[in-house]
Amino acid sequence: MEPSSSLADAFARKTDAELLYLTQHPGAFQPALVEAAWAELRRRGQVPAPEPPPRPAPATAVPGLGSVAVTLSLAGLNLLVFLLMVASGVDALQPSGQDLIAWGSNFTPLVARGQWWRLLTACVLHGGVAHLLLNTYALLVIGALLEPLVGRTRLLLAYLLSGLGGSLASLYWHAGWVNSVGASGAIFGLYGAMLTLTATNAARLSRSARAALFVHTLYIVGANFATGLQPGIDHAAHIGGLLAGAVLAWPLSMGMRARG
Repeated sequence: MEPSSSLADAFARKTDAELLYLTQHPGAFQPALVEAAWAELRRRGQVPAPEPPPRPAPATAVPGLGSVAVTLSLAGLNLLVFLLMVASGVDALQPSGQDLIAWGSNFTPLVARGQWWRLLTACVLHGGVAHLLLNTYALLVIGALLEPLVGRTRLLLAYLLSGLGGSLASLYWHAGWVNSVGASGAIFGLYGAMLTLTATNAARLSRSARAALFVHTLYIVGANFATGLQPGIDHAAHIGGLLAGAVLAWPLSMGMRARG
């Protein structure tokens, strides 16, 4: 409530001590008198003006599933293809080589005859439920870290091109023939992209966050190579995908750093 002009004029003639006494004993006087005393003290510069209440922070979107939509979609695609394979009669635990070829594996003789689409379709096929679960877990972990940093389109592009790079590396390394399946090459490409982005600080993260992501990613890559030495693991696809992702992320990192 604003004090009346007559009350304000009356309080303008009071001493600072009188005004302070009123403000220090609010229970003994009417609220209008106490408020007038405060107003006069503020006018004289004896007390600071009350600060305006803080403005509420603008509402921001809470990160949710939308920030990893492509990652979830890719994982869902791999699962869908596997379920379709099993529904058609393919062994869920250990699909035969012929079944994988029929579904689009990276099979050297057929790729050499012009079926280049197999370089990509092989990336959504898996050699059993254990293979699928392992790759799905790896994809969800790295995708959840990388997609919010680079966005949906870049993550999808990195995944597809890394998968293609992994398939080509597999064909080159296994010069005779190969019958390869799995999303590992594409997933390793996401690892490679993360290593590039954290090494160059393109995502403008804190030093501790950069170090944590870099070491975490490097550990996963090393652990995969160290524990995957048994026969049947296509490390050529892993290395090809890793290098493809790292190289593809380089121009992206330059663009992100230029934008500041």
